Amino acid sequence: MRHNLSSWKEPRFLLRGVMGALLAANLVAAVIAFKPFGGSADDLQREEATLNQQLTGLRDHVAKSKQLVVKLQNARKDTDQFMAKYVTDELRGASTMAGELDRIATEAGVRQLPVSYNEQDIKGSDGMKMVSVTEGCEGNYASLAKFISLLDKSPRFLIIEGLQTAAPQQNGAPLTVQLKIDTFVNGAEGTP
Repeated sequence: MRHNLSSWKEPRFLLRGVMGALLAANLVAAVIAFKPFGGSADDLQREEATLNQQLTGLRDHVAKSKQLVVKLQNARKDTDQFMAKYVTDELRGASTMAGELDRIATEAGVRQLPVSYNEQDIKGSDGMKMVSVTEGCEGNYASLAKFISLLDKSPRFLIIEGLQTAAPQQNGAPLTVQLKIDTFVNGAEGTP
């Protein structure tokens, strides 16, 4: 098949040539736009600097997250130790509290009057309850002051919420003190 010069002038061949030239121009434009071969040295340096900044930021974030995890683990451990030392489980709470108050009253030399207990759930906690104890005590000033001091220094977590005294009717009569004491018990399942 021979083509002569006049066959190149046919519209079909001309159109194929123009389309080939446009395709080549598109390929050159795509290479320039998308830089598949890495770009210039300055572009690569800027990209490296940006990636290094991102890497440094991510490493800082990981380090801070690790510190936060350690702090949370320490806080959980401290909370567990506090709960084990100062908070009684609900099943033994009343007897433990009564025993502690009896021990303190005996050591201080005061006579206990009737005691009442009132439990309240603590909203937002997982089984924790506040126990309010209302107790009356009778004794001389020194023994009542010692009783209050021993309550304050008790190994149990006791909070003296209120204190009322009644003046004695006669000289030499014992003083009477009405105390409201708050403590906490753990009613969560799985406590020892």
